[in-house]
Amino acid sequence: MTLSNDAGTTLYIKRQRRLPRLLDAFATSLQRALPQTCALCAAAAGDALVCAGCAGDLPRLPAACPICALPSAPATACGACLKRALPFATTIAPFAYAFPVDRLVQALKYRGQLALGGWLADALVDAVVARGGPRPDVVVALPLARSRQRQRGFNQAAEITRHVARRLALPIGTGLARPGDGPPQAALPWAQRMRNVRHAFACDTSFAGRSVALVDDVMTTGATLDSAASALRRMGATRVDAWIVARTLPPGQSFPSRAPIP
Repeated sequence: MTLSNDAGTTLYIKRQRRLPRLLDAFATSLQRALPQTCALCAAAAGDALVCAGCAGDLPRLPAACPICALPSAPATACGACLKRALPFATTIAPFAYAFPVDRLVQALKYRGQLALGGWLADALVDAVVARGGPRPDVVVALPLARSRQRQRGFNQAAEITRHVARRLALPIGTGLARPGDGPPQAALPWAQRMRNVRHAFACDTSFAGRSVALVDDVMTTGATLDSAASALRRMGATRVDAWIVARTLPPGQSFPSRAPIP
């Protein structure tokens, strides 16, 4: 049987979409078959990447502003968010970016421990489900500059997004890009981060009439997410929410960390 060009293209796309699911299933089977040690304390963890004891002691966000995810008792919009209009509507983050969550994120981001992407995504999904409310139409990974992605070999936000999309049965949106190649945000003082990412993102796909969840690993000042969300809004997105694994506090503030030192 000979397929037409259109039919062949459709079949190819379906196979390409199926491959990550098959790889995830294979990785999960291996993880369950082989005993795991905790990524933090090296104790036996069964089929988990982080043992129950360490998982229970990770620094969770306290009552926070639903818009920027900074502490704001009793979980109401903070004064700063009430004074300015942000391009994203809410921020959901399960963790504070503090020890030892920072070690898990850095192991994924800088040491290529991709299995942690699924674990962090599961924690994010649990936070999304706990928050409730309507689901977005599509999830979009925060892109890296091309040179940085070539150097790293992958985009940690895309790894997290892939797992989030699979668990919540949501499509992954494409078209958001970071064509510039400025210095990494982590290398800059807080005051310079907004200038570094202003107009840093471009989008060539219409999101007209669709709500979007923008997924990333860490939110620090919010400048990067602000710029990316603005690009999505310019392409018609009716609403953008930030789904983040961990939230950083401004200098001088800290979250409590109760996890054991490995």
